[in-house]
Amino acid sequence: MSTKNVDVAIIGAGPAGLSFALSLAKSGLQILLVDQQSLDSIAKPQLDGRDIAMTHLSKTILSELSVWQRFPEEVVHPIKEAKVINGPLGNEKHSLLKTPALHFERQDDAQAPLGYLVANHQIRQALYDQVCEYDNIEMLTEQQVNYVKTFSNRGVIETSDYVVNASLVVSADSRFSTTRRMMGLSAKMKDFGKVMIVCNMKHTLSHENTAQECFQYGRTCAILPLGKGFSSIVITVPASEAKRLTDLPVEEFNRQAESMLDGRLGEMELITERHSYPLVGVISDRFIAKRFALIGDAAVGMHPVTAHGYNLGLRSADTLAEQIIKAQQGGKDIASSWVLHNYEVRHQLLSKPLYEATNAIVELYTNDKPLARIARKAALHIGNQFMPFKHAVTHRLTQIR
Repeated sequence: MSTKNVDVAIIGAGPAGLSFALSLAKSGLQILLVDQQSLDSIAKPQLDGRDIAMTHLSKTILSELSVWQRFPEEVVHPIKEAKVINGPLGNEKHSLLKTPALHFERQDDAQAPLGYLVANHQIRQALYDQVCEYDNIEMLTEQQVNYVKTFSNRGVIETSDYVVNASLVVSADSRFSTTRRMMGLSAKMKDFGKVMIVCNMKHTLSHENTAQECFQYGRTCAILPLGKGFSSIVITVPASEAKRLTDLPVEEFNRQAESMLDGRLGEMELITERHSYPLVGVISDRFIAKRFALIGDAAVGMHPVTAHGYNLGLRSADTLAEQIIKAQQGGKDIASSWVLHNYEVRHQLLSKPLYEATNAIVELYTNDKPLARIARKAALHIGNQFMPFKHAVTHRLTQIR
């Protein structure tokens, strides 16, 4: 087996791992990315149906990494406002069918967007292309990690073909991280018992650049506005229902999508494959161990309802990189307990309240019991009237630095 000695070894070359490598790229540290995928899969990511809602802070971070500039203009879709709707999408002109809707929009600048939608594969492509600009970032692909252990002076990763020695090992593999388990870090998992179906659809009525989340009884439907005349449609249903929807003939699926959205996008036409993803939330009890750290979904895997998954992963990469660079510039150990502790405290303060609040929202708005229905209608009504709440949520959505 070959041996490699580096400063930082990153397990996982997905969006979080690539972002973290780029955050350290100008430090001069020797960085190694290890992934079980083939190089072709990483270098040429395929459409997976997921469109990521990014905050202004994420845009700022990616711009500083020279990644945002790589997005073609036509793949970045601004979100003008967001709307949360409770219950069936009835004709709002009729009082019996009227359902409260909670609106979020920019109060400081009516012309500025709340955030931006970019397809997941476009983000991965831009990150990979930028990583290729740096000689101090190396990538090992098609490598299954068999062993991870850390000592007082180094971390060791053993893969199919290599032994890697690193001052710091960072795991960014997935919310079901095997390396997190290898390091003895426990995690809490929340299986929501649902499956998310995502696809792109053309439609005859305008989406008005408005993201919409409708908590219907037994399912959740979301509209993520993309280009003119087409949107990303996200349908969350029990697993048994998900299989039925993904197996439907295209024409029948089109009609059912129109019905689920109460015709508010007009006639609809499926233009991509239907992709399915089980919904499981995960948060690690600790984000660090000796010379080891978790970032991205390996640290916190969010329910997508608040659209903060990649934003949170990017923040974890940015926060850890900031602590490492400070230590390096001060001539200190980049993987000291002090460096890692500072990272953990900062990211826990950011992520834990958001994770718990998101789960609470999902529990309330997917609960079909009568009291829950009353509670969420009341919550939407109060939220719409209580401006400090709306301003706080809007700030969380935009995250302007």
